[in-house]
Order: sequence, then structure tokens, then C-alpha cells
Amino acid sequence: MKIKIPYGKNEKLEVQVEDKFVSQIAETNEVSKNNESEILQNALSNPYNSVKLDEFLEDANDVLIIVNDGTRPTPTKKVLEIIYEKIKVKNVKFLIATGTHRGPTEEEYSYIFGRFYEEFKDAIFVHDAKKEQELINIGKTKSGTEIIINKLAVESDKIIVIGSVEPHYFAGYTGGRKGIIPGISAYKTIEQNHKFAMSSESEGLKLKDNPVHEDLIDGLSKFKKDIFSIMTILDKNDNIYFATSGNIIDSLLLATEKANDVFAVNIKEKADIVVAVAEFPMDLDLYQSLKAVENGKLALKKDGIFILISKCNDGIGTKAFEKILENSSGNHKEILSKKNVEYKLGYHILYRKAQLRTWAKLFSVTDLPNEILGKIFFQQFNSPQTAIDEAIKVKGKNSKILFLMNATMITPIIE
Repeated sequence: MKIKIPYGKNEKLEVQVEDKFVSQIAETNEVSKNNESEILQNALSNPYNSVKLDEFLEDANDVLIIVNDGTRPTPTKKVLEIIYEKIKVKNVKFLIATGTHRGPTEEEYSYIFGRFYEEFKDAIFVHDAKKEQELINIGKTKSGTEIIINKLAVESDKIIVIGSVEPHYFAGYTGGRKGIIPGISAYKTIEQNHKFAMSSESEGLKLKDNPVHEDLIDGLSKFKKDIFSIMTILDKNDNIYFATSGNIIDSLLLATEKANDVFAVNIKEKADIVVAVAEFPMDLDLYQSLKAVENGKLALKKDGIFILISKCNDGIGTKAFEKILENSSGNHKEILSKKNVEYKLGYHILYRKAQLRTWAKLFSVTDLPNEILGKIFFQQFNSPQTAIDEAIKVKGKNSKILFLMNATMITPIIE
């Protein structure tokens, strides 16, 4: 059997595997395809627990529209097509919710805004989590997270948040409240919230009793602003499958049900070898790509081999995560023995991979140097074929392989 594996924006890497080894090639679920404009119009006509957008904007002078950065497939420009007539008469500003990511490239600005980029160019601002002069403290959660967010949001009359909803390996789901925290929050806020990702209760498809999500909701309650949320759920080809609008919390809950239609993928059984592919644009750096590991490990048998395939064209990711890897001994047992290490943003990633390494071997195929992957317990291979061949050699002639495409987005569920 020949299998083509996406690698980077335009590449395909071909592997050949005997049919008897392949248990399943799991992909994003097929869902019905409908008119995208009609889907968005319907969502805006039926806001959840909220007035309609026209009424929401009626008495607004300054409107801030919070949008995702270029590492997300959110169809911001398609949403703008629908709401343009409503917002063009207002004093509108856009804030790109980078969280701790870098700002967009020129190409990514066009990807985000499409034909509206030139018109709104001077009204677009990029959030910087470390620019203290652009941030303001609005309170503290019960768990102690200081809610420090971008001043533009506090100074605006009304807020519109445009996002997309997919499973998230420790926040339960993306979207909604994540447009504010971590999207336009201070580095300190993000770090304090993300330390709860060390908890076993912080996992994909789960909101109830998830400490990360609960802290986000508590933090959002400190932000006393009128917010209108527009959330999209995309299919495997990044077309809009469903959309919700209205209250930022309630519309997210409605969206998660539909997100499961697309991203919660049934698999027949756990496999001896899982090949997890981080696809563009989530493959831009290691920090984002490792979400594929968190999703894919759910389909891996104990003592199995996990193979991550991701180009990582932009390198490791954040400077903080780079530093964490620099200081890593590359010994998973040593990492797990340090129970009282002061949490730094990104440390949960290293810790969770150390936990995984106690019961699985980790292989990788990336453009990163071998020594970097070794710091996070991966053995690097120069191609998917060599990695798969070695995994079969180790696991034996009766081993079964699960290929998990678009693995940063989909969550496997055992039937």
C-alpha cells in the first residue's frame, strides 16, 4: 500500500507499507457540505443567548474585532464578507489574538483579511503579550491567575470575537473564551493559566471539571464588556460546516457539539504504532506540532511506538519553549522526578511527553536538528519510510499501524 503524507505547505512524502500492517488511515470525518454564506447568515440571524448583531452594534462608538492569527485556519475573511455592511459605518479596530505566537507575516495578513486588508490596514493591531504598556490588570481568578489583557479591549465599547472551534488537548476545545485568554492576554496570565495543563483533568473534548477551562471562564467574568462571538466549525477542507453566534460562552458550548461531528474520529482499536501527521499550518513549529502527539497517543497501545511527522519550518516555537528544551537533560525519568520545578510557560509540554515516554517510544520526522528532538525524548529519522520500517522491525511482524492525518486537530475515540 502506498500512502501519501502531507509535509509542509505543498509537499507530499510517499511511504510504502504492506497492507497487513495498516489497521486504519484515520482522517477528519466527512460531513455535509452546505452554502457557507447561508450558514453564517443563519448563525447571525439566530444568536445564542444574545441580541442580534445589528442591535448589539446600535449604540457602539468604538468596536474592537478580535481575530485569530495566521497559525489558525479560521475563515476570518469569509465572516467579514457577511458582517462588512454592519461594521463599516462604525469606528472599527482589529486586534490579532496572537497569545504568545509571533505576529503575522505579510502573506498571513492577506490570508486572514483577504480583500479587506487594504481597507482596514491602518486599523489592524497585533497583540504583544510582553508589551506591558499595552496591557491592563482587570482582576484575579479564584485559582490565582492574574487577568491582564490588551488595553484596546478595555477601551472599546463593544467587542466582536471571530474564531473557530476544534478539540484542544488540554483546554477541551479552542474558540470562544480563548480569543480573550490567552488570545489578547499578558504572558504572565497565559503562563499562570497554562500551569493547570499539568493536571490529568485537562484533556481534549472535556470542559466539565477541566481546570484550564474553568480558570478561563472565571477569568472572562472579570472582563465587564459586551462581547458578541462568531464561531465557525470547519470541515476537512477548511470549508465552513457550521457556525454559531451570540454569547461567548453559550455559543461555544453549542459549537463543541458540531465540532465533534468533524474532529472526534472513531477508530477500531488501539495500535502498536501510531503515525501522527501535523498538517499545515499547524506544522509551522514544534510547539504547535506536539498537539498531534497529545491527540495521537490516545490511540497507542502501551509499549507502542509513536511517530510524529511535521516539517516545523519555523523552528521550535516560542523563546520560552526553546529555553525549556535547552535546559532539558533529555532524560524523561529525571524530568518526572522534579516534582517541585517552578512552572514556566511550555513546561507542561515537556512534562507530558516525559510521561508518555514511560510507556512508549517516540520517533519523529521533522526539519529540526536531531539534538533538539532528543531534548524532548524523540529519536529523529530522515524520512517517514525509515521511521516506519524501524518501528515495524521493533514491534514485529504482527504489529498494526494507525495513520492519523491532521493529527493536531482530530481526537481519536475507540469505538
